[in-house]
Amino acid sequence: MPGLCDDVRELLAAGEARVVVCEVGGLGPPGLGAVDLLARLELTARRAGGRIRLRDPDPALRSLLRFLGLRLQVEGEAEEREPALGVEEEVEPGQPAV
Repeated sequence: MPGLCDDVRELLAAGEARVVVCEVGGLGPPGLGAVDLLARLELTARRAGGRIRLRDPDPALRSLLRFLGLRLQVEGEAEEREPALGVEEEVEPGQPAV
């Protein structure tokens, strides 16, 4: 795993791309090992100013990632934007907080 994180870091440090595509179609049945690996790769990529994008993920893997709250990009899908931090909805005076 450290070798893969180093590879992602080096690819992004080269500055030619901001996204590293990870072929995950052959991972087999999804498990916590795969989730751990993908989460570490995404964290490494974000620290280097980039992202990872999954190619050909198993539907069960995608479901597991969503269940665990990991929003990873998938090749061929529109990118989901994360909500801005610290943004709150405005309410009229006297309305209860939601």
